[in-house]
Amino acid sequence: MREEIIWPPSFKGRQYEVRAMGLREFAGLRRDDEPLDPFALALYAKLMVIDFEHINGLSEETREHLLGSGSDAWSGGTASRPLPNGWRLVILNPRHGRARNNATLMEEVCHVFLGHKANRLHIVAEDRNGKTVSRDYNDEDEEAAYAVGAAALVPYSSLRRFVLQDKTSTEIARHFNVSRELVEYRMKVSRLWPEYRKRHAEEIARRYEQQSNGYGMRKN
Repeated sequence: MREEIIWPPSFKGRQYEVRAMGLREFAGLRRDDEPLDPFALALYAKLMVIDFEHINGLSEETREHLLGSGSDAWSGGTASRPLPNGWRLVILNPRHGRARNNATLMEEVCHVFLGHKANRLHIVAEDRNGKTVSRDYNDEDEEAAYAVGAAALVPYSSLRRFVLQDKTSTEIARHFNVSRELVEYRMKVSRLWPEYRKRHAEEIARRYEQQSNGYGMRKN
């Protein structure tokens, strides 16, 4: 007997989940708790991941900034123009590690599979805080690509099951090869966070206290 599919509670969440399940099936995954490898899926999206060290033409100052003080300001990028064979080059931030790179690459993969077109006529825009940012896609496409990618990496049904099994967000992140932040994002958008917070109140309080203390020390 086929196991019943458990869907996220929100309409938008279910829409994203359906697309994410399609990507997982395309990748050959059969169980909802199998980790997805975005690097393997990128080949089908004709995305070629290039090692940052292989980039030529960057000044030493630029290189030091991107890998040093400015490393938190970027996650990765895809070349706007495809190669003659139709492939696009992708560069990931080597300082972010495999877990964060998985989410970044998965978002780029989703842009391709969802048929999004880069909006090069409005590459510079202002965000909600009035800050000038570089933008390749409109807000709706950016949201969809990230949400679908996150759902493909951490499916709702297995996430819900792990939460009810008292798994921590760190344990779940390690299982799916993603960051703890992405797992907790999935919990919040799929309305599992209240249940998780109830089960792990002490751990969450301790973490926020450590973060607050660290912030206070930096201010001083």
